Amino acid sequence: MNDTATNKANMKIVLANKFFFHGGGSESVFFQEIEYLRQKGFDVVEFSMHDPRNVHSDFAHYFVSNVDYNSYSGLLGGLKTAVSFVHSREAVRKITDLVEKERPHIAHLHNIYHQITPAIIPVLKKMGVKVIVTLHDGKLVCPAYLMLNRGRICEMCQGRHFYKALWSNCQESLFRGFMLAVEGYWHKWRRSYEGVDLFITPSRFLANFVKKYRIPPGKIAVLPNGIDVDRFIPINADGGYILYFGRLSREKGVETLLKAHALLEPEIPLKIVGTGPIEGELRSRYSGPEFVGYKTGGELMTLIRNASFVVVPSEWYENCSMAILEAMAYGKAVIGSEIGGIPEQIEDGVTGLLFEMGKIAQLASKISYLWNHPGIREKMGKASRDRVNKYYSLEQHGRGLMDLYEIVLKR
Repeated sequence: MNDTATNKANMKIVLANKFFFHGGGSESVFFQEIEYLRQKGFDVVEFSMHDPRNVHSDFAHYFVSNVDYNSYSGLLGGLKTAVSFVHSREAVRKITDLVEKERPHIAHLHNIYHQITPAIIPVLKKMGVKVIVTLHDGKLVCPAYLMLNRGRICEMCQGRHFYKALWSNCQESLFRGFMLAVEGYWHKWRRSYEGVDLFITPSRFLANFVKKYRIPPGKIAVLPNGIDVDRFIPINADGGYILYFGRLSREKGVETLLKAHALLEPEIPLKIVGTGPIEGELRSRYSGPEFVGYKTGGELMTLIRNASFVVVPSEWYENCSMAILEAMAYGKAVIGSEIGGIPEQIEDGVTGLLFEMGKIAQLASKISYLWNHPGIREKMGKASRDRVNKYYSLEQHGRGLMDLYEIVLKR
């Protein structure tokens, strides 16, 4: 779709995501798409959930109320919470009002589970709105989305055997396992996702995965995440430290990195940037690394820009990591787990190094190699920047997205 055609169409798009503040990678993609589409002349309407951390939106009056599933009181409160976890009546009502007043052509949904719920999809379809869903994880196959069971990769539910979330107690909470199973079966029975015109996956890995278990091939398009390369200017700095930045949680493999670091020479500095549920535990058990805490904006960019290289030790089916793209955009070599979509991003031996997920000694060896070969990591860093420019620029992502919008509208 060219820019002229786009402007003439005066196309209106609903962009929906349950969080409207800068948090994880899915929010980065969501906000980048909003900005890009508006620059190209699209009329964008936002749909999300109220939260004190939200950035401003002219459409906040359509947002659903804030829902915190970790806090409710009494049996009645628990039952109300359980119902809204599966099917949000408020979201259905609000999206109906939005469509009636704004008359969008397309609704592009990102992370809508639980707080907004897929209940809005049949409503959108009934009202004549084309529906596109970007999959950021394996939620359609695994009701818990991470595809992990006590730290191990798990594919038991296969997009249809949702009772196994309860049977295996993979969440270590029978109530949560029950609710995830009910949610999966409810939307399967309601055929909620049958109303989606196109699913976008940011990696070939995820496309093949959901194709294997649930989604027809003709409804899937691969569109890698993009990054605004003009905002990430490499300065070829090497501050003499290794960097991890991201959420401090089990699936991110941070403890594997810390154990690998403990095997190395004590003079190799490691900075850990971020916060999360296991931060306290990691701080108490590992004194060698520097725990920097949560950083964002300029502070985070400075830490990435000056790192010797970056490590992404994920232990789940990572899709298309924005952390990897940001590191590569700054011209940094990246060591990453050989799992999920990561091998599509890191060209082993060219832009960084891959290691077998969870293998501590192997990771330590890769870190030692890059640390002791500054010339190689500098060369890999330059190749990383070239790879981002070639395959992952925001302009490429945006043009690919507009092409997909055009395809869907013609169906």
